[in-house]
Amino acid sequence: MISNFLFSNANLAYIKTAMDASMMRQDAISNNIANVNTPGYKKQEVTFEDELARALESKGFRGRMTNEKHVMIGSGFAGTVSPQVLTIDNTSMRNDKNNVDIDEEMSNLSKNTIMYRTYSTALENELAKISQAISKASKV
Repeated sequence: MISNFLFSNANLAYIKTAMDASMMRQDAISNNIANVNTPGYKKQEVTFEDELARALESKGFRGRMTNEKHVMIGSGFAGTVSPQVLTIDNTSMRNDKNNVDIDEEMSNLSKNTIMYRTYSTALENELAKISQAISKASKV
């Protein structure tokens, strides 16, 4: 019940999805690094932020209604965007057909770590707001 409440909050739902995407990206980057010397291995990438940006910019974006008295905004919901793992198979870095660039992967790993920490901080802030609201409500 509590998890249903928490993730019915749009901000928390977006943060959860972004953190899930970051975890998927971490797995993909780890696989890429582990297979840097595997002949024929094709790197994996996770798409999420670009898909979310397209959903927010498109006319298909719709606000989520949490009450039947709310006014409908748009016709789609960005919360339905989910991360996707793509295999990049149209390039090769070496003669053995492997396309993993270790320098790029290490850079991606650092960037992803920073993004995950940012999402974690945003989650902490949102939960602090909820906790503060509960504390104030219980004192009334």
